[in-house]
Amino acid sequence: MTAFAELFIGGLMSGLVVGLAALGITLVFGIARFANASAGDAMTAGAYVALSASGLTGSIIMGGLVSVLAGAAIGVASYALVFRKLAGRSSVTALLASIGVAFIIRAVVGVIFGHQQQVFQLPLVRPFRVFDIRIQPNDLNLAIVAATTLAVVFLILYATPIGRRMRAVADNPGLAQISGISPTRVMVALWALAGSVSAVAGVMSGIKTVVTPEMGWEMLLPAFAAVILGGIGHPVGAVLGGILLGTLQEIATPFVGFTYKIAIAFAVLLVVLLLRPVGLLGRVEGVR
Repeated sequence: MTAFAELFIGGLMSGLVVGLAALGITLVFGIARFANASAGDAMTAGAYVALSASGLTGSIIMGGLVSVLAGAAIGVASYALVFRKLAGRSSVTALLASIGVAFIIRAVVGVIFGHQQQVFQLPLVRPFRVFDIRIQPNDLNLAIVAATTLAVVFLILYATPIGRRMRAVADNPGLAQISGISPTRVMVALWALAGSVSAVAGVMSGIKTVVTPEMGWEMLLPAFAAVILGGIGHPVGAVLGGILLGTLQEIATPFVGFTYKIAIAFAVLLVVLLLRPVGLLGRVEGVR
């Protein structure tokens, strides 16, 4: 029971990373109406920027803040240079363009930072025990970072004017534009927010494991599975889906092994698509 409790805690941490990645994807899907495959490589770029900035400043916190700014810049640049020019095109066209953007980001990351594995230099700390369950202090710190990030994102979405404009565009783009909402401002804010969230997810993933050029790309499948599980375009559902998926993967590790636990994402994706395509929090819409 102690081992499963520790796996559950580890699954919550992995789930928060997946949930943040899924949140960035579902924000773009809910407003821009396409699946953004470049989110994974934005995570990778954020992790490498944080690694370099923390090495220069000696502070992981400063590295994370620089990474958030870099993630926002990458998101806005992707929109301005690519996705803005594809406005009005099909979602398949935007999806293919996002794959191209992902390859470009990965190539730039490889040229600047190299292709070798790197790790964050963290201080060695002893875990503390609660009812004989070991809890890593670094996991608690990452949980605080994830909770703070989620609080800021939902505060922006539900308690600020730009957040209300985003939700208006997500609900009815045509009506929002008629009401005087500038789609360009909404899109710039959206891509800045999605890029920042992806960068935080990348930093958390890099701290938990190692930083590699392929780390974000490998995170895409669980993130997309979490988006579908929670309900496409539903921010809260994406986070809950990520937490559920991460927990299931970690608990299943003793049975399927570390290598094959990624198959849980495939299984969840298949079951949800067969039984409830709209996801846990999605709404079934009828046509009259």
